[in-house]
Amino acid sequence: MYNHKHALWPQTYDNASVSFILLCSACVFFMIPGLGFLYSGLARRKSALALIWVVLMATVVGMIQWYFWGYSLAFSLSAPDNKFIGNLDSFGFRNVYGTKMTTASDGSYPELAFAIFQMMFLCVTLSIVAGATAERGRLLPHMLFLFFFATAVYCPITYWIWAPGGWCYRWGVLDWAGGGPVEIVSAVAGFVYSYFLGRRKENLLINFRPHNVSMVTLGTGILWFGWLLFNGGTSLAPNLRSVYAFMNTNLSAAMGGIVWCLIDFRLERKWSTVGLCSGLICGLVAATPSSGCIPLYGSIVQGVVAGVVCNFATKIKYYLKVDDALDLLAEHGIAGVIGLLFNAIFGADWVIGLDGTTYHHGGWISHNWKQIYKQIAYIGAVAGYCAACTAVLCIVIDKIPGLQLRVDEEAERNGLDEDQIGEFAYDYVEVRRDYYQWGVDNDYYWDHRNDENEDEEDDDEEVDESTTSNTYTPKSTDEDDDDSTTIESDTASSPESFTPHHSHRHHHNHSHSRSHSRAHSHHHSYHHTKQSSRTSNEMPDSTSMEVPNSNIISHSNRKSNEILQDIHPSESADLANIHTSDPTENAQEIELQEV
Repeated sequence: MYNHKHALWPQTYDNASVSFILLCSACVFFMIPGLGFLYSGLARRKSALALIWVVLMATVVGMIQWYFWGYSLAFSLSAPDNKFIGNLDSFGFRNVYGTKMTTASDGSYPELAFAIFQMMFLCVTLSIVAGATAERGRLLPHMLFLFFFATAVYCPITYWIWAPGGWCYRWGVLDWAGGGPVEIVSAVAGFVYSYFLGRRKENLLINFRPHNVSMVTLGTGILWFGWLLFNGGTSLAPNLRSVYAFMNTNLSAAMGGIVWCLIDFRLERKWSTVGLCSGLICGLVAATPSSGCIPLYGSIVQGVVAGVVCNFATKIKYYLKVDDALDLLAEHGIAGVIGLLFNAIFGADWVIGLDGTTYHHGGWISHNWKQIYKQIAYIGAVAGYCAACTAVLCIVIDKIPGLQLRVDEEAERNGLDEDQIGEFAYDYVEVRRDYYQWGVDNDYYWDHRNDENEDEEDDDEEVDESTTSNTYTPKSTDEDDDDSTTIESDTASSPESFTPHHSHRHHHNHSHSRSHSRAHSHHHSYHHTKQSSRTSNEMPDSTSMEVPNSNIISHSNRKSNEILQDIHPSESADLANIHTSDPTENAQEIELQEV
């Protein structure tokens, strides 16, 4: 008979520690959709959904890699003499499930809980790197890149700083929650990946604005929420050091947001929401390596420095001619470096010891002058190793047939949502795509429209010579409701109604010269009709006015209908409202053009 007692796990754990770790893991995971919203809002609408997809898929890839061998390579407990990377003894989470581990506060938790928490760090890192594909990167090759990147770059660097056998850990480098393996690694990898992708094809990319600032704000708020336990949960126990890290994170973010916003206001004289969000993120990133190591006043100074330096660091990509679409280098890399350097300057031994067990000499304020070169060496090693491995992976994957990193020019023009996803974040983007597939091209229309304006002017001159002015006497108020055509004739009585109304174009990237030619066409036609009316020998009195001959109006309408038929005959009825409008609107538009 089977003895059920043998199925009971003999170990017991501290419930508070286990609950704390799982709660922090869930909050860190919540940062991932926040990144998706942030990236989607910063990009243009034609690639909005693709960025959300690539962030979520990067998380999936990270979880699979972490389960198979990622955790074993990054945190092997059976390889204490390895200084560079772990072994595969924990492949597939073998012997990981219930191994009892203790916190700095003498709490206990299963090793599986620790593995879950660290898995979320990997997922966040890969999600940040995924932003490098913005608007021009193919998604399948990038997923393959992320899998091998996690193995070759993230796991070794994580082992360096957090595993007991890692060379940085033994050397005494201070990195609380991942300034190296999370922030610098993701920024350098994203920047190098952007270099190999090349610049986007459109000109004047500097003038493009985020398509949805509300999503940027939402994503930043979610990130801030998750970041509090990203940093606060690194202690793995609800102790005083985790509380201190929580507060340091808030102070650094707040000062970073204020300073960035003030710098933007100095230039634009406007309060920028995107600038505020960018400053907040820089402050959060800077707090990642330092929030558990420096005093509170150090976070105030750190936030100010991060806001100023990272704001100006956004110009680096222009000097290096790398299309870092989401400013990964400035907002994650530079801010991460600032946080690590602040550990060398403001690192305090008493802050590091707030968990009750950890001892470190701290930085300059604790008279540990040697800490600065350790931090600098660590920054250089992480950035250099990451850049080299990323470049090799990009070169190799891009050479494999069918795995080119970048989409073609037509796919880039249509957007990644259409080319890579097949779905759209906004319905009207799909409608606009169908609009072009029908053959309705705004540029084609305006080219023909300008030619037609010249023909209409010649025809109007001929008609003016062969027709006489009609005299119109308004009806009494009793008859206004009975004859709508009379009201329309009265509305069309102004000479401005000779010029048919032009619809406004819907896309922001059309040239100014074409708008100018359209305005010139209005202006020229207006003066032509004014001269025609001045040739009349008699001025109209108060009870009569000169109106254009109906043949002229019908002639203009006929020309507009011909343009519609030339563009796409089957859709002319649906698009007729583009050219047909109230003549009073024509008059108002012409008056504005003349002013």
